[in-house]
Amino acid sequence: MKFVKNIELGDPSLNKQNFIDLKIKMLCCRYWLLDLWDCHEMVFPFWRLYWNKNSGGQLIDQDTVIKMDPNHIYIIPPFTSFSSRYTKNHIYNEGIHVSGKHLNTNHKEEDFEDKYLIHFFIHFNLGIPFDNIYPGILKIELTDYLKDRLSYLTERLKIENKDFKLTFNLKLQAFIKEALTNIGPELWKAINIDERVLKVIRFTEVNLHKKLRNTEMSSLVNMAPNSFARLFKEEMNITLHNFIQNRKIAKSCELFEHTNKSIEDVAFNLGFSDRYHFSRVFKSVTGLTPASYKSGKYT
Repeated sequence: MKFVKNIELGDPSLNKQNFIDLKIKMLCCRYWLLDLWDCHEMVFPFWRLYWNKNSGGQLIDQDTVIKMDPNHIYIIPPFTSFSSRYTKNHIYNEGIHVSGKHLNTNHKEEDFEDKYLIHFFIHFNLGIPFDNIYPGILKIELTDYLKDRLSYLTERLKIENKDFKLTFNLKLQAFIKEALTNIGPELWKAINIDERVLKVIRFTEVNLHKKLRNTEMSSLVNMAPNSFARLFKEEMNITLHNFIQNRKIAKSCELFEHTNKSIEDVAFNLGFSDRYHFSRVFKSVTGLTPASYKSGKYT
């Protein structure tokens, strides 16, 4: 047997192809019965996908109230400020208040439709630069394919909601990718970002543990600080300072989710001067204190 290595990647064509590298990182996926969903001014550093099997759920984007219906899924990009409620049990006008229970095979869904919101949700990240599109709430009509995938996912979640097999993971990611194809061009604007801005974004991602300054970042691309600051704001629709803060807080959320690090440890690991400075920035970005976020009382 002769090992062929002359043809790059086994491709006989000289026509170069460019692909977009999209890396989905799953954070959670659950199917719940909610009897309370009073959440106000939430901001999180990850994508959220919602679907309700019955009516009664609402999302609020600034002054716009979106009545959720079973024929649509709702996708919320990172760092979007929004509120939610279950209209049949609306109690609180501030804070984050959620209660409910996991759906399992012992539950007959039709028995709960009048008293609970039957709620499916996914939290995930797409990676840089796709976690930095314009904020908002995106309404996606369910196609036959999405309905079929949704039926499979919700039924499996009633059986198993912790240790997922490969098949479930593949179908879950396929569901997310299919849903994303229906968003439109605003999602893909990120692939046309100026190379100088992308260089700084990549540098930021691997240096989140440092205190990053505008002068240092602009010098990476041989630009004056003020000129680069204007370029960054034009390309990303956010200031460089706020972008760095957002990325640090996004990383802190990841550490809270997947490690046992204390708030002090996370603050130190991300280059904050102390816990109090970190807590102020965390709350300014997410609307929650780090302690509240660690408690996991949100959906």
